[in-house]
Amino acid sequence: MAAPVIAVANQKGGVGKTTTAVNLCAALAELGHRILLVDLDPQANATSGLGVEKSPGGSAYLPLLGEAPLPEKIQATRFKGLDLIPSEIDMCGVEVELTRMEDYAFRLREAMKPLREGSGHRLIFIDCPPSLGVLTVNALTAADFLLAPVQCEYYALEGVSMLIELTEQIRNSAMNPRLKLLGILMTMFDARTKLSRQVVEDVREHFGELVFETVIPRTTRLAEAPSHGMPIMDYDPYSVATAAYQVFAQEVAARLGLQEPPSEPKPAAYRPVPAPRTGEG
Repeated sequence: MAAPVIAVANQKGGVGKTTTAVNLCAALAELGHRILLVDLDPQANATSGLGVEKSPGGSAYLPLLGEAPLPEKIQATRFKGLDLIPSEIDMCGVEVELTRMEDYAFRLREAMKPLREGSGHRLIFIDCPPSLGVLTVNALTAADFLLAPVQCEYYALEGVSMLIELTEQIRNSAMNPRLKLLGILMTMFDARTKLSRQVVEDVREHFGELVFETVIPRTTRLAEAPSHGMPIMDYDPYSVATAAYQVFAQEVAARLGLQEPPSEPKPAAYRPVPAPRTGEG
């Protein structure tokens, strides 16, 4: 069975997009699913956030140009069940080169065909650049689902509405008729502020069940984890952000209809931590 592809995208920077891609993938791998994360962002934050070195020739750059197979770029991370196709500095120029090609919007979809059918991964995630440029369009053309992280701030509705409009254009133009919105994830929630609560209420009122139940809190530990090249559940297993992403992973798995993999015995000291909807940690 072909692995579903989920694009994690928002054209606005600083909304927790890469943080969500890295930690959701790590949490799903922790549940026992084999996950592949494709770092399509030239900033390569997902790559460094998983402690992987950015090396020349290691990214999707050449496969997008049709000069190398994409599966050769897969690297194992030090986190069990989580693999990565890293990004690098060369990705900065790929948008210019792609626009010269007649089929520029379909390059990633073609490159990913062997990954979907034969890589052995249960899910494939794409961390997109913070823009609506050629690379993001390629990701949305290649994906089955869009996951949109949205920061709890005033311009949230405007930003996600623009992204959903692009998704509908791609679906209706026959570029990718199967593309669906998996859901909207509210990030950087601060329970101490009326603004955060109001934004969540407004987004839920506007988009209804498309908004995930899980809300990701704003925490210092979550912000620190990428500088150590670790997902939050490895950097601080008992953080409220760890618990939130673990519960979010279960919610995503349920929406995708994933069957639970065979479970492994937990250590005697293991204590599951409930994920709060609010609070700091």
